Amino acid sequence: MKLSRIVKFLDDTLDIRAIPNDSSLNGLQVEASREVDAITLAVDACEESIRIAARRRSGLLIVHHGLFWGAQAPVTGIMASRIRLLMEKKVSLYACHLPLDCHPEIGNNARLCSLLGVHSPARFGEYHGIEIGLCGRLGAPMNAASFAAKVRRVTGAGVRSFAFGPPKIGKIAVVSGGGASLLEDAWRAGCDAMLTGETSHSAFHAAREYGINLFCAGHYATETFGVRALGGLIESKLGLRAVFADAPTGL
Repeated sequence: MKLSRIVKFLDDTLDIRAIPNDSSLNGLQVEASREVDAITLAVDACEESIRIAARRRSGLLIVHHGLFWGAQAPVTGIMASRIRLLMEKKVSLYACHLPLDCHPEIGNNARLCSLLGVHSPARFGEYHGIEIGLCGRLGAPMNAASFAAKVRRVTGAGVRSFAFGPPKIGKIAVVSGGGASLLEDAWRAGCDAMLTGETSHSAFHAAREYGINLFCAGHYATETFGVRALGGLIESKLGLRAVFADAPTGL
């Protein structure tokens, strides 16, 4: 299948033009081949995921974290090595950052909410000009230990818990990746707890002072869900083999 057809499908499905202020360069980042027979999806555009795509003879690698961020920068060091490897192996690269976090059906936050049994999730938490998070109610209130155990089962990752909020969690905020900066937004939305990937030093005090439970299940572990769901959509809509490449960081 032509790369251009796949890129158009991805651009339209993820509506990447609706989020112009993302620090990521969303869309096709490296064009190394114009025909694609198979696709690999991964969280990060690193050497490991590129080599996995090459071994699978994938003409396209779709990632959540691409190569190009913010201002223009020289293509040197590991950036040059990664691009050289993509070109040598004829693996094109497509990145979808915030568009995949906040997609209402296949986004990281939407999938987490669905798997955790969060009912009627609504958008909250402004980031780069859009509301990126979701918050909603659990089917039945849970204590912090039970909720952490459920997150562990869903993500397959360890969970750091900061039980600073109500003993029973009813309303939960979900922001994959590095979402601890949205703690105040979660508090303003009336949430008892917030689930994100990784925290920060200052978030400890913020969570305690806002009186909100904070759960951190890992940046990587909370951001595998979007690319996995996107792979399933590609297979059903385009008929191309699309396989997830697991390259965990432990963070």
